[in-house]
Amino acid sequence: MAKPIELAINGKRHVVLCDPETSLLSALRDELGLTGTKYGCGEGQCGACTVLIAGAPRRSCQITVNTAAAKPITTIEGLEQDGHLHPVQQAFLDAGAFQCAYCTSGMIMSSVGLLSANPRPTPAEIVQFLQGNICRCGTYPRVIDAVQQAAMAMLERGRG
Repeated sequence: MAKPIELAINGKRHVVLCDPETSLLSALRDELGLTGTKYGCGEGQCGACTVLIAGAPRRSCQITVNTAAAKPITTIEGLEQDGHLHPVQQAFLDAGAFQCAYCTSGMIMSSVGLLSANPRPTPAEIVQFLQGNICRCGTYPRVIDAVQQAAMAMLERGRG
């Protein structure tokens, strides 16, 4: 049965009218029009639907709106601030870390989560952390480069 559920997404409050067991992914895309979060496998295996919940990367296809309701949610649309891309978004562009771009928002969100937890990851740590994000185009070397570029940019920004 549909109920009004309040979600805190990208710093704003939104009320969705849906069944509490609806996936967060469905609410984001279908109820709120936040289509940057992609539907991939629907089983939490591909990472295309990754969002940050309380700062940690989570598969939105596997989380219900009821579970997510009490926590701050960040989607790919929420990373840009004041007309400036997040350093990870910019690094993905600069490194050409995507081809078809279907996986890109999930890769970016996971990378933001990684850099929040580990601001200086090694290439091996990047590979391990992004293990659950699948890129059909095989741009993994460029993704690793992008995450390293973003890490450097974020460290430099923090110092200045």
